[in-house]
Amino acid sequence: MSIKGTIIIKPILTEKINALQETERKYGFKVHPKANKIEIKDAVEKRFGVKVEKVATMNVAGKVKNMTVRSGGRVIRTSGKRSSWKKAIVTLQKGEKIDFYQGETAV
Repeated sequence: MSIKGTIIIKPILTEKINALQETERKYGFKVHPKANKIEIKDAVEKRFGVKVEKVATMNVAGKVKNMTVRSGGRVIRTSGKRSSWKKAIVTLQKGEKIDFYQGETAV
C-alpha cells in the first residue's frame, strides 16, 4: 500500500503551534503513522511550495476515555480508546511562510 498522497492528513491549529509559527517558523501537521521525516519534508515542500529546514516527529498515544450512557432507565458505564496518531513539527527556512487561512503561500 502506498501512502504517497496521504502523508499530510491535516494541519494542527492550536494556540501553542500558532505561537511557534510567529516566533520560530514552525508548523504542526497530523501525518500518516508510517510516514518518515524525508517523506514528510517532500510532501510539505511539494504541497505548499516552501523550503523545509527541519522535521521533528512524535507519536501521540491515544487516550482512554470513560463514558456514561442512560439507556432504558439504566446507567451503563463503558470505556473506549481514542486512536493513536503521529505529529510532525516542520521548521521552514528563513523568509518562508505558510498561510493556512488564505490557502496560498507567501514568500
